[in-house]
Amino acid sequence: MITKPLFAIVALVMTASSAAAQNPVSDAVRSNWNSVKRNIKESAELMPEENFGFKPTPDVRSFGDILTHVAGASYEYCASAKNEAAPFKEDSFEGKLKTKAEIVKATNDAIAYCDGAFAALTDGNMTEKVHAAFGGTNQVTRLNSLEGQVSHDNEHYGNLVTYFRLKNLVPPSSRR
Repeated sequence: MITKPLFAIVALVMTASSAAAQNPVSDAVRSNWNSVKRNIKESAELMPEENFGFKPTPDVRSFGDILTHVAGASYEYCASAKNEAAPFKEDSFEGKLKTKAEIVKATNDAIAYCDGAFAALTDGNMTEKVHAAFGGTNQVTRLNSLEGQVSHDNEHYGNLVTYFRLKNLVPPSSRR
């Protein structure tokens, strides 16, 4: 015989499990976003300011320019997912922001903007058509835009890891 308190606990667990299982794909996408945004945010915060201008070779972006590029591109990808015009273009920050404080702010603002797009993603709306990022005229799925964001950030986080290592610093993901 199941007592009332035990029945209530079982019902609560089943309801929670059922609610969590309703959006398994979008939950996985959000998990990937949360991981890479943490790496990008912590990279901006961790690197000493004197290294924001560091370039391993003259023909690549500096550490700070990678972050400002990521911030600008983030607005493009996430505006696409929101099916709205990007409030900033890909090149809005790169080469223009110089101090660590400016770059950390741009990074955090872009992350906050994207958080809204990722929070709104559900398994039910992920295949809705939205305008393509970067002023594209074709239509893509909302999921495509957000996966592009995660993929792009991960690509550039890999660059940042190399810069940390070249400066004999441990990158955020390896510190954990």
